[in-house]
Amino acid sequence: MQTLRTKRASTDGVERARSGPGRDLTPLLAGAAVAVGGVGALLALIDSGSPLRGPFALFFLFSAPAASIAAVLRGLDPFGRVLTSVAGAVVVDMLVAQGMLAVHRWSIDGGIIAVAAISGLISLSVFTRHMHGRTTADKVG
Repeated sequence: MQTLRTKRASTDGVERARSGPGRDLTPLLAGAAVAVGGVGALLALIDSGSPLRGPFALFFLFSAPAASIAAVLRGLDPFGRVLTSVAGAVVVDMLVAQGMLAVHRWSIDGGIIAVAAISGLISLSVFTRHMHGRTTADKVG
């Protein structure tokens, strides 16, 4: 069996090798969160009778805008980024709900689609900003 080792800088400047099962679970957890949110949105849109529909759809309604807002706020420290993205997700959800109630068009499917569209637009703005920065850097260098 081959052991993968990664180097990690410590606080005193000495690099230490770290191996084992507790390496970096961030990509795995992010993938699991996307899967749970996607399943929740899908279960809500197909009007499934599953008992997981409510918790997973609620997870989607908070995690999709929070993740897209967190991507925009890349420069903040981690605590400020989490706090701001969670508050922003609540604001997006409440604005969607109030807007739908104001025009008398409230529906669960409409709310899921509206939150997904707003989250997608926020993520698209991050992507276009990233691509714009890459093309100008490629032209200069």
